Amino acid sequence: MSDLVAIVSGGSGGIGAATCRALAAQGMAVLVGYASNQDGAEKVAASCDGTAEAIHLDVTDEDQVDAAVDRAGELGDLGVVVTAHGIADDDLLMRLTPERWDRTMAINLRGVYLIARAALRPMVRNRRGRIINIGSFVGLRGNAGQSAYGAAKAALTGFSKSLARELAGKGVTVNVVAPGFVETSMTDQLPDDLLESYLERTPIGRPVAAEEVAAAVRFLASEEAAAITGAVIPVDGGAGM
Repeated sequence: MSDLVAIVSGGSGGIGAATCRALAAQGMAVLVGYASNQDGAEKVAASCDGTAEAIHLDVTDEDQVDAAVDRAGELGDLGVVVTAHGIADDDLLMRLTPERWDRTMAINLRGVYLIARAALRPMVRNRRGRIINIGSFVGLRGNAGQSAYGAAKAALTGFSKSLARELAGKGVTVNVVAPGFVETSMTDQLPDDLLESYLERTPIGRPVAAEEVAAAVRFLASEEAAAITGAVIPVDGGAGM
């Protein structure tokens, strides 16, 4: 995989940062995408082995998405895209305004569509590629107070499976990694009672480490995973059982 370039959206976050380091360790050049945390993304890039650079990537901005794909092409062949970005603007539905709903969908779902659409051109041309979308066990099981987040992540799974069928036979796979409760800056914002409920439903009795999620991503990005597409890989400590 040393001749490939990876784009990781949300690369400055916990899962994204661990993923950047895992892919760089495999010899890939990595673009660490960030929306606002430039300092964090630059620190992640500096911590990666080999070639890595921070790149401004607001997934709601089509021009920035296209620019990221163009930059990847300057470094080599775009071989891996990991959509690790996301927000969790949680609330009971009766208090969730249309604006907050739309923002969640724009970032968590439309942003994935924009990145995947842009990445397909070089991947299909080269007849090799891996699109790995970070979902959530909330998208598989649902959770009170997370209707927008859960809907976006459930739709992400349907999107990924449909795209996997479109690309079958073209050398490009599309899969979802669905983490459970992972301690990140995003989960740090959740109420204590919600965090406790997550842990109560996690049979291993602890949060999942971001590096454990990144390990699943690393495998799906590898040549050994060429026959896996349209799959949802739970990394949730058994919470989805």
